[in-house]
Amino acid sequence: MTPHVAVLFGFGINCDHETKAVFELVGATAERIHVNRFVSGAASLSDYDILAVPGGFSFGDHLGSGRLLGNRMRFAMRDALRAFVDAGKPIIGICNGFQVLVKTGLLPGPEANQSPDFIQRASLTLNDSGRYEDRWVTLEFDPESPCIWTKGMTRMECPVRHGEGKFVMPSAEDLDRLAANRQLTVRYVDPKAPADTHSSDSVLPYPISPNGSMRNIAGICDSTGLVFGLMPHPEAVYARWLHPNHTHPSSKAVGDAMDGWEGEGLQLFRNAVDHVKATRQG
Repeated sequence: MTPHVAVLFGFGINCDHETKAVFELVGATAERIHVNRFVSGAASLSDYDILAVPGGFSFGDHLGSGRLLGNRMRFAMRDALRAFVDAGKPIIGICNGFQVLVKTGLLPGPEANQSPDFIQRASLTLNDSGRYEDRWVTLEFDPESPCIWTKGMTRMECPVRHGEGKFVMPSAEDLDRLAANRQLTVRYVDPKAPADTHSSDSVLPYPISPNGSMRNIAGICDSTGLVFGLMPHPEAVYARWLHPNHTHPSSKAVGDAMDGWEGEGLQLFRNAVDHVKATRQG
């Protein structure tokens, strides 16, 4: 069985072609679907195994990044999205897509064993720097997270391209709940820190944390581990030569984690495709 991926596009989404391409590189078939086709019923979300909401500037980020597309999906696609999640199908949101999933309420989502309730519990707001950040960062993945997307991943270098990437929640207790459930899947980390040193809860200095996110959060999952969003762009490092230091003989950024031409970001998409294959075979 070849997993079939729906990659949303339209209204300012602009990373759809590369997102489609990386899924195909790891053995899926992927189709770019305009959001309006799902809204109108011309296409059915149930026909797909994975949903990807790529990066870009949906609706020009008017009223806040991801707000308008999030509302469009939250109300016009509510039943289809709930059924998709309840069926155990993976969803990813990258950069603007992460903002969209947070503002639909799919992330971080309700407590375990509950269907999506589309209540917004967090947000992504203006970077502390007060400007758009386009730079490479070091990410650390929680090995105990239930996230199916990040299975087996530890650290990688990845680009960020955003102006509103600061993850916030109303209270420390809200963050404690996510931490206890291991939903703080990926965080910014000091690249000079030893590999076995986990990212601190204290906000790291700029530009190690490019936006000032609470607890250095770069991405989270829901309680099932199937719905995942992150601000950095793993699809932008699908090949090792995309890293700016790939020719440096002593570079650690593209080192032992990669085999041949493959970039570190590709594993994230392979994990989801492999998960769907294993689920179907089971």
